[in-house]
Amino acid sequence: MAYTLVNLQDDIRNYTEVDDSVLSNTILTTIIKNAENRIYRDADSDDNRFYATSNLASGSRYVTIPSDLRFIRYVQLTDSNNKQTFLEKRDTSFMAEYYNTPNTASGIPKYYGNWDANFWVVAPTPNATNLITLAYTKQPDSITASPGSTQGTYTSNKYQDLLLYACLVEAYGYLKGPPDMLQYYEGSYNRALQSYAIEQQGRRRRDEWEDGTIRTPLKSESPS
Repeated sequence: MAYTLVNLQDDIRNYTEVDDSVLSNTILTTIIKNAENRIYRDADSDDNRFYATSNLASGSRYVTIPSDLRFIRYVQLTDSNNKQTFLEKRDTSFMAEYYNTPNTASGIPKYYGNWDANFWVVAPTPNATNLITLAYTKQPDSITASPGSTQGTYTSNKYQDLLLYACLVEAYGYLKGPPDMLQYYEGSYNRALQSYAIEQQGRRRRDEWEDGTIRTPLKSESPS
């Protein structure tokens, strides 16, 4: 069954055998968000991959970071001749040495790097409004907020066991529940996470034509 927020809250209370006088909606919101963040940090997901396009500003080396960005995966630049190139990631100290006149437009950027929480930076400083494509991993959608609360999220709709077990680990930690139950759900979470990671980071990123189909070795006894 795909989870909505209400269904997930009900299951957490049912599994822990604790009613809403202890696990209120406010407390469960925090528990669920913590669980979602744990899943996000433990395994990469294709659902959180995102792309944004914009134009560089001539004479400015700074580019605004999207509000939902967690980290940049790569940056692709398209010049006036529609030639596409990938920028190389470097530390800002490297770029300061590579191009030490940052306020002077120079040419097509070759490098990019993280500047601060609000901007990333390119070098050399662009002299044209070239198109850039930013591939990044975004902040995941939460089932605690609309529209996920009624429609579900990628995780709650497809990986209900993973989300439930992550929530139960957080819930038993909050309740200071029996250590054996906490250990049980921690183990259940890790098993669900392993299969989730194999699918997200393995099978979904394979191609049968290029990589071949996955085959399980069969144990065959010698006839002799």
